[in-house]
Amino acid sequence: MRTPKTNIHFLDNYLLSPTNPIRVNVIGAGGTGSKFMTALMEINHSLLELDHAGLDVHLWDDDIITSANIGRQRFAESEKGLYKSQAIINRLNRWAGTNWKAETQKFERDIEGNIPKNAGASIYVSCTDTVASRFEIDEILKTLSGRYSQHRDTPKYWLDLGNTKYTGQGILSTVGKVYQPVSKKFKTFDMLPSIIEQYGDLIVESEKKDDTPSCSLAESLLKQDLFINSTIAQLGASLLWNLLQIGMIENRGFFHNLKDCTTQPIKVA
Repeated sequence: MRTPKTNIHFLDNYLLSPTNPIRVNVIGAGGTGSKFMTALMEINHSLLELDHAGLDVHLWDDDIITSANIGRQRFAESEKGLYKSQAIINRLNRWAGTNWKAETQKFERDIEGNIPKNAGASIYVSCTDTVASRFEIDEILKTLSGRYSQHRDTPKYWLDLGNTKYTGQGILSTVGKVYQPVSKKFKTFDMLPSIIEQYGDLIVESEKKDDTPSCSLAESLLKQDLFINSTIAQLGASLLWNLLQIGMIENRGFFHNLKDCTTQPIKVA
């Protein structure tokens, strides 16, 4: 009796050993995004130590830091009034000597339907809090994939991180097909479905009706547990690290319940 092959996705060949830093667009600098950026700095440093070209990160967010953001999100009292993206990028650049960029705007089409400049990247990480933003990102990635089909910054992967009060998920998808080598040991998958393709109807139904901003930390803690964002950020960063460092993944995501202390992997399939 033959042993069933393990389902595997191999990293895009160029990203495995790139000649230039991999361009990464992180969309959203709030509870999850602000903490994911610290993990991304650690990933970048570790890749460089392994003689990898590292990462070139752009952080997209047009929000201003307020008192409600301090405590649950990674901001200090002295940063109130600054753009979230600028505060984080300036802090990390000073810390690590990187030259990452802050984009003080939303990652969305303008009123005329134009895609933002500097939108091209190989990897996208969304840390947004609305369903509409995910549908917008999905449409932009499809457009960019056709526009830059032979470009170094052709969209290859989209990692979506999201959460409710006590639960959250991370789902890694490909943007189109990613060439897979022939393997006798593994069953390879050149396409990984996005959160929109696989769970679109479900996330529309589950979106909270009350999306008004919190005016204080106490109010925000009634909507999201203190550590749900950092937990999802760390799990998502670990998923991305495994893909970039090992070059192959068996699990392409996870569902996490902080209250029950359980994590369920999403297998490549």
